[in-house]
Amino acid sequence: MFDTGGVPDDRFAGDGQPVTEGVMSAGMPLRPQMEAAGYAPETIDYLAMSHYHSDHTSNANLFAGATWIVQQAERDVMFADDPQGIIQPDTYGVLREARTHLLQDEDLDVFGDGTVVVKSAPGHTPGHQVLFVRLADRGPVLLAGDLYHYPEERSTGRVPTFEFDAERSRATRERIEAFLAAEGAELWIEHDTATHAALPMAPGFVD
Repeated sequence: MFDTGGVPDDRFAGDGQPVTEGVMSAGMPLRPQMEAAGYAPETIDYLAMSHYHSDHTSNANLFAGATWIVQQAERDVMFADDPQGIIQPDTYGVLREARTHLLQDEDLDVFGDGTVVVKSAPGHTPGHQVLFVRLADRGPVLLAGDLYHYPEERSTGRVPTFEFDAERSRATRERIEAFLAAEGAELWIEHDTATHAALPMAPGFVD
């Protein structure tokens, strides 16, 4: 599981109505979407999140039984005495006691066969990471987390004003762009509406 949604499941009233929190909205909780595709949070073996911003961690507590793959620098901020920024520790607090695979600004080939690789991509946050997936039919895809928010950033070089380290973000982008070119991989930008409009929604899937 990579990233866990922008609105916690416990915010839904069970009446089928969408929920809006700040700028985030969702029409359906995460759990029933997963179950429609044949999965449940309790069946997931590995959890990785791109970073600690609350629009990516909202249902992290549902995956407390998984092994959490996280960069040391990211975890340190998440469980600091007084975490700062776009962060809601109550959405991921139970991960403090979860099985954890700590990374030191490094990549992890999750299954050892190159099909799923968590890649260190710091800058947006201290331990930001992206996910590379080699799909049997679609081919190689990289899920960007918040490496980019909009496709235009790839050509303009602009970064958000709230980057943890803007220069490191630029260096990371350069490295990831070289990786994309070498692999011939698609880049899926998670905040890009057009990208997601072209993809099947649960229980549909890309293989």
